Amino acid sequence: MCFITFEGPEGSGKSTQIALLDAYLRKKGHKVVMTREPGGSRVADKIRQILLDRNNKELCPNSELLLYLASRSQHLNDTVEPALEKGYIVLCDRFSDSTMAYQGYARGFDRKTIKMFNEFAASGRKPDLTILLDIDIKKGLKRAHKAKNSKDRLELEPVAFHARVRRGFRAIAAKEPKRVKLVRINSGVEAVFGRVSSLVDRLLKVKDA
Repeated sequence: MCFITFEGPEGSGKSTQIALLDAYLRKKGHKVVMTREPGGSRVADKIRQILLDRNNKELCPNSELLLYLASRSQHLNDTVEPALEKGYIVLCDRFSDSTMAYQGYARGFDRKTIKMFNEFAASGRKPDLTILLDIDIKKGLKRAHKAKNSKDRLELEPVAFHARVRRGFRAIAAKEPKRVKLVRINSGVEAVFGRVSSLVDRLLKVKDA
């Protein structure tokens, strides 16, 4: 039925908002699949383990990029496309925009190349709506670290890296305002969800028209 992705820096609250949206849509009678990247299927989850393992410090940027793309391709094949074909609303925690923000803007890969790779890995699939949860980097990292017992490989990156990620996401939103809707995390969870649910209701109204 439609493909909705959530993006944002570390600690922006994506998982919380997706869970709230899942419950909200189910109450309205929609069929929903929640998924995530990297991962989202059996094989893709194995790639996720490699990418986020804090012991894999020697993983080079080129390998990192290709593993994210491989995970996405498998995830789409196994989970996203079958669900969309069956009429489900697919809610995904991270997608191609994360590759552009993390590997393009933060790691410094050529963005035209990243765009080409993203289109190849996703077989041209683009989200109907992307909700970008925007949060202050230091606040977000503090929240992320508090929610876990240990930091994953990406969370171990310096603050400057995460600042570049945030700038990347904001640049993407500025370039694609129709698809990417920026929601600032400057209030409580329920207030943020009010903005999120309003954006989704608007999308579904257009889809049903």
